[in-house]
Amino acid sequence: MSYLATHGLEIAGVVTTVLGIWLTTRRLLICWPVTLAADVIYLIVFYRARLYSDALLQVFFIVFTLYGWWHWWRGVLTEGEVRVEPLSVRGWFAGLAAGAAGAALLGWLMVRVGAALPHLDAALASYSLVATWWQTRKHTANWWLWIVVDAIYIGEYIYKHLEATALLYAGLVLLAVLGLRDWRRAARAV
Repeated sequence: MSYLATHGLEIAGVVTTVLGIWLTTRRLLICWPVTLAADVIYLIVFYRARLYSDALLQVFFIVFTLYGWWHWWRGVLTEGEVRVEPLSVRGWFAGLAAGAAGAALLGWLMVRVGAALPHLDAALASYSLVATWWQTRKHTANWWLWIVVDAIYIGEYIYKHLEATALLYAGLVLLAVLGLRDWRRAARAV
């Protein structure tokens, strides 16, 4: 019972995150308000763990979540469903370059504020933003990037003694694989 008392907020974050991502794999609009709740919860969890890049990432996730909710909702109104969109080679390179630039800048800042694991956390946060942007734009490529980023996050969270979150991210890798499979099927069905 003491684990639940100590890690209750983290567990609430795990539950809402899993539900939000599962709903996203199904391309259901309700994924966005559930994800918004998870963003707010994990902002607090990561701030308390001094993973400041991840805490800052949650602020950006809140903005992206609101944008994604609006963008998907607009698509559902005009097309009747959430349609998957292809990502160009140029889009791939631009996203990966933006992630690298963001990692360098955020890593530099996090060293100065005394964050735990400043460069690793910054790189993961930066590439998470790229994956989230691709997700809001309905690009299947988001799932490929999530698989890589989430797999690396597992080790970071184990190191920081956030075991429930590490377990969550192991599950997120599996959900990303399911999302990739389902979104690729949806793209082929068009």
